[in-house]
Amino acid sequence: MGIIESIKAYEILDSRGVPTLLTEIVLDNGIKGSAAVPSGASTGIHEALELRDNDKKRYNGKGVLKNIELINSLILDAIQGLDIRDQKNIDSILLRLDATKNKSKLGANTLLSVSLAAANTAAKVNNLELYQYIGGINTNLLPIPLVNVINGGAHANNNLDIQEYMLAPLGAKTFNEAIRWCSEIFFNLKELLKSNNYSTSVGDEGGFASNFKNNYEPLEFLLKAIRKSKLSPEKDVRISLDVASSEFYKQNKYKLTAVQKPFDSQKMVSFLSDIVKKYPIFSIEDGCAEDDWQGWKYLNSQLKNSIFVVGDDLFVTDKNRLAKGIKNNAANTILVKPNQIGTLTETLDTISLAKENNIETIISHRSGETEDNFIADLCVGTNSKMIKTGSVTRSERCSKYNRLLVIERNNN
Repeated sequence: MGIIESIKAYEILDSRGVPTLLTEIVLDNGIKGSAAVPSGASTGIHEALELRDNDKKRYNGKGVLKNIELINSLILDAIQGLDIRDQKNIDSILLRLDATKNKSKLGANTLLSVSLAAANTAAKVNNLELYQYIGGINTNLLPIPLVNVINGGAHANNNLDIQEYMLAPLGAKTFNEAIRWCSEIFFNLKELLKSNNYSTSVGDEGGFASNFKNNYEPLEFLLKAIRKSKLSPEKDVRISLDVASSEFYKQNKYKLTAVQKPFDSQKMVSFLSDIVKKYPIFSIEDGCAEDDWQGWKYLNSQLKNSIFVVGDDLFVTDKNRLAKGIKNNAANTILVKPNQIGTLTETLDTISLAKENNIETIISHRSGETEDNFIADLCVGTNSKMIKTGSVTRSERCSKYNRLLVIERNNN
């Protein structure tokens, strides 16, 4: 048995220097487990809400002291004395305490820090690796990493509309090989950028934040970097894109800075289809805006047989929005971010619905990350095909890659 005795919450900093939460649960037998939660920069309007202090005298209003107070009082009173292994009950109590659709009372960040800390602690009680605790004995899949190498959009101060250009090492035989390939390509890309007098400064997620001539030029650089690494862009390492199109969707039009006349949904899909025809694309995330359901239906009908059509802002890890997407045949893949929904149980319910309907899952980080590597275990524990967690030159991103390297080694 492991009974919840106390909870301690801390205000820490994420990778952008913005406050976030670290919560530690202490059991009656002395076992402790903790979790730190991330925060997004490019956020969908349907995401569960973060709670912040809004005290402009501290951290420009971004502090989380209110969250800590709630954890130390209301939440502790509600779950103290419970069996740590009863994740569903703990999460249901957290949801009842909040009792709002979008977690606006207590904050998704507050709830998630407690929910994930509970899972981490329960795994220790059961003397299991976290991924084994989450998934049981049927956990045998290491994911394809989607490694961010060029940043644009809300993640960088440059002229790119497309938010992320990523490497997808689908031809690698092991996770170890996949990460090695991506690291080598990253540094070959750096040399190519430097030789063309392009900046090699990086954005929020560690990808290069150079100014380019247009949205296509980064693709050309990536092809050169892949080939320079003695790899095939078609067979070994393809390219994934996060368009984050909700960021430039205004008055029902897609207003890309590189295009004089705004696109309607059909032209936006044509723009993306043209990229898929010209380049070895593996996946496209958020190719249409979060509420452009007709655009999504058309996008998926055009591209679902050739690439992964990924919904992030469209689904926000919410099983109700995913159910609508399944009904409308809007995408064939969902991006999963636990802090979009607020608890581990809700996250797992959404993943289960996806798998029941042959929707692929990508477990994802956020732009404001911590060293916590929970999502690596979540990915393996749910047998998710892909993970998205940033560049290979930021320690808060590499903590997830390194955890996966250890899991792979320990299972060979």
